[in-house]
Amino acid sequence: MKDPIPRDDVRPRFWARVPLKDLTPREWEALCDGCGRCCLNKLEDADTGEIAFTRVACRLLDGETCRCGNYPLRKRLVPECVVLTPQNIGEIAYWMPATCAYRLVYEGRPLERWHPLVSGDPDSVHRAGISVRGWTVPECAVPEEEWEEHIIAEEL
Repeated sequence: MKDPIPRDDVRPRFWARVPLKDLTPREWEALCDGCGRCCLNKLEDADTGEIAFTRVACRLLDGETCRCGNYPLRKRLVPECVVLTPQNIGEIAYWMPATCAYRLVYEGRPLERWHPLVSGDPDSVHRAGISVRGWTVPECAVPEEEWEEHIIAEEL
């Protein structure tokens, strides 16, 4: 998750008019609302395929800004980091948070009112209580075998 992209670098309401595969790199990055939910570690049930979100965050997530601490090098520093692209969104959308703009647009649904592209305010995602600000624990503080103890009950 990069820092918010200035709105004048993107086409008006591009998310509602332009297919994901035709977005410019700036428009693609601007879809990120900065919630940090995609950076939560997830557990997948091998039998059912059900995804459970945990409050255990990627070691690169800044819990206050809800942004990646080293976005350009994230894949090198965290090899298991999944880099979302227009080409792989179809395979990955099912484990993205239900509020994720990439998932919403992929599924043909509108962005939420609190999304910074709609509200015009990068802090609206935090004020709406959508971001993970202030309630994650870093993965380095929790052994992987204990992640189940940090499953979030509500669906993200």
